[in-house]
Amino acid sequence: FFVYHAVIVIFLEFFAWGLLTAPTLVVLHETFPKHTFLMNGLIQGVKGLLSFLSAPLIGALSDVWGRKSFLLLTVFFTCAPIPLMKISPWWYFAVISVSGVFAVTFSVVFAYVADITQEHERSMAYGLVSATFAASLVTSPAIGAYLGRVYGDGLVVVLASAIAMLDICFILVAVPESLPEKMRPASWGAPISWEQADPFASLRKVGQDSTVLLICITVFLSYLPEAGQYSSFFLYLRQTVVLSLLMRSIGNKNTILLGLGFQILQLAWYGFGSEPWMMWAAGAVAAMSSITFPAISALVSRTAEPDQQGVGQGMVTGIRGLCNGLGPALYGFIFYIFHVELDAPPDGSQDTPIHTQPHLQHLPQTSIIPGPPFLFGACSVLLALLVALFIPEHPHLGTRPGSWKKHSSPHGHPHSPQLPGEAKEPLLQDTNV
Repeated sequence: FFVYHAVIVIFLEFFAWGLLTAPTLVVLHETFPKHTFLMNGLIQGVKGLLSFLSAPLIGALSDVWGRKSFLLLTVFFTCAPIPLMKISPWWYFAVISVSGVFAVTFSVVFAYVADITQEHERSMAYGLVSATFAASLVTSPAIGAYLGRVYGDGLVVVLASAIAMLDICFILVAVPESLPEKMRPASWGAPISWEQADPFASLRKVGQDSTVLLICITVFLSYLPEAGQYSSFFLYLRQTVVLSLLMRSIGNKNTILLGLGFQILQLAWYGFGSEPWMMWAAGAVAAMSSITFPAISALVSRTAEPDQQGVGQGMVTGIRGLCNGLGPALYGFIFYIFHVELDAPPDGSQDTPIHTQPHLQHLPQTSIIPGPPFLFGACSVLLALLVALFIPEHPHLGTRPGSWKKHSSPHGHPHSPQLPGEAKEPLLQDTNV
């Protein structure tokens, strides 16, 4: 039952941000008319990198002080920029960048879910949280765009701010603390080691095993363009029966290869497409390409020992967290060097709200390729597919005693002491909005 508290928190937060998809595009163009995509990439890139750097520390602190206080902190700071959109666009984008320090709601929510579920229930609970996140992105951008056209963007900002406040009040009033007092250290002053707060701890262990290295390279090359693109509308399908059917019929590795193939097709379609129907068709292909990461997670769970799952999953999500910072910045830079910008309608038809949406404009020196960053992404995923071909279908367990190190928290149990040199479990990272 308590899993639904986490689901509601995630839904309200990302629904509020999803409403602002279209208004943010307009404000971006008005604030940075010459370098819209570049500035958007830099803003989201700074936010992603700050989230990657701060997530392990916030996770370690939540182990000491409890989850509820950090749920409140992360939701508050993540949603703090929303009212500033109409007050001061410059402050709005500045606060978005800095809010990345606390924009790790997913990390705390996953820890919350782990506290209140049994191990055999955990994958289903994580899937429910991820599907809810996707559902909020399916519905809210269209609703926000419609309300903006009919009533103006001011109403959308007010509505998003109200939903964010509702989320904060829900955490204060209805969400119980998930971490029992007996699981916490004896005092609030309990020491937190650097290993727990080190965001690069998981990345340093990547090269300890060839299979792990191949998986992590595949994740990096395939998720870098995914973090950069803004096409999350069809991700809900990845939680459906499609993935389980493919895993049973063609196997784990082949499912990964199939997902990477669809991702290459999707990115190439975005890259060469110039008509609206092409964008929607490419988005439909994105539904199939989104099976890649769940299939990789399943492969990692088979590669790691049963009592070392957190380290394995944390290693992969650490790579994804790094991509959340690099991807948007890289896409913005490629749009900039290829002179792809947003331009308002040239005929002065901006007098009515329905015509205020800017559109893509290629400057004269642009090449004939409509979407250069997406073609770069397709090449990156092609490399990921070539690397994935070398991943063994059935990795052998128990043959790599030094590869996966067991996690021991600051409040570890007496029967599982931390040995010298053992690794701390990295924290799950936010996956992209």
